[in-house]
Amino acid sequence: MGMSRRFLLSGGTLTAALAAMGGWRLLNAAPQPGEGGKAPAKPADTFEFQLSDAEWRARLSANQYAVLRRQGTERPYSSPLNDEHRKGVFSCAGCQLALFSSATKFDSGTGWPSFWAPLANAVGTEDDRSFGMLRSAVHCSKCGGHLGHVFNDGPKPTGLRYCMNGVAMTFSAAAA
Repeated sequence: MGMSRRFLLSGGTLTAALAAMGGWRLLNAAPQPGEGGKAPAKPADTFEFQLSDAEWRARLSANQYAVLRRQGTERPYSSPLNDEHRKGVFSCAGCQLALFSSATKFDSGTGWPSFWAPLANAVGTEDDRSFGMLRSAVHCSKCGGHLGHVFNDGPKPTGLRYCMNGVAMTFSAAAA
């Protein structure tokens, strides 16, 4: 009896700790049509490339929609782009705007594609106060799609780590 009580208490403690940390916004739990979820960071009319919600859903996979349009986060180490090491350009999966050069990509050990700088005028940022913390969310400057977050713990020369969701991007290899 004592063992099961201890087991239940430890399980409750673990659950509370995970809830306090915010857990992962798993793509599998992405809002479905008619369900809740976070709205886009800025009104759609502030971006050059605009689609209706129905058009975004038709254009993107469920996982891309969850990240780009509802600020979801893919599981770490789930994107093939994390291991992409060829020369080329990473673009927005929503509108194909070129975002990052492979020359600025580095292995952050976090499980997400990371870069120390975006291409000029490619991204914007806004405060993200979700999960009881303040972070800088990164979005595509053309369509407003959520890409990930930027942190101040990256390598030189910028000291920044643009931690991006691979599902929010596509990759085009440079011509040989």
